[in-house]
Amino acid sequence: MPDDTDRSEDSTPPRALLVVAAALALTLAAAAAVIGLVYGSEPEDERAGDGSALAVPGVPAPDADTQACGSVLDATPDRLPIDGDGDDTADRRELAEPAPPATTAWGLDDPIVLRCGVEQPGELAPDSPLRAVNGVEWLPVEGAGSHTWYAVDRGVYIALTVPDSAGTGPLQVMSETIDGTLDARPVEVE
Repeated sequence: MPDDTDRSEDSTPPRALLVVAAALALTLAAAAAVIGLVYGSEPEDERAGDGSALAVPGVPAPDADTQACGSVLDATPDRLPIDGDGDDTADRRELAEPAPPATTAWGLDDPIVLRCGVEQPGELAPDSPLRAVNGVEWLPVEGAGSHTWYAVDRGVYIALTVPDSAGTGPLQVMSETIDGTLDARPVEVE
């Protein structure tokens, strides 16, 4: 009958196996740390650009080079609230060259885009339903996944494209900015 007290060689794993297991554990821990540093998360309320310039397609903007558009762009904030109470914000994005004139944008995944000096929107008619927000008359135009709001009561037309995922913050702040920068005029349909 074999002696049960002499199992020291049979019950422990080989030394080489222990070294390989320890090396593998250290490698996995190091890989997890590197992934955490490289792909670390950013707070959800800090919707800023990822460092890359945002490509914004051009649209006809015959009045983009006017003093009015320069004044509006100079007055836009670097950080724009996404919701009505300002708890969630989006930072201004750098635009890829060639950037459309009199255009700026905020946010990362679904950017908010402001264009000044655009053409009169084709949807504007004498009986168009306008919405007054903080002293500015807006024409809302629904798009795929977004709304474009046209300020139609100023010396230039201004388009603000807001993703459906955003709240009322962009429209409220840009209304205040436009109303504080440009004088109102009667809405005219050409």
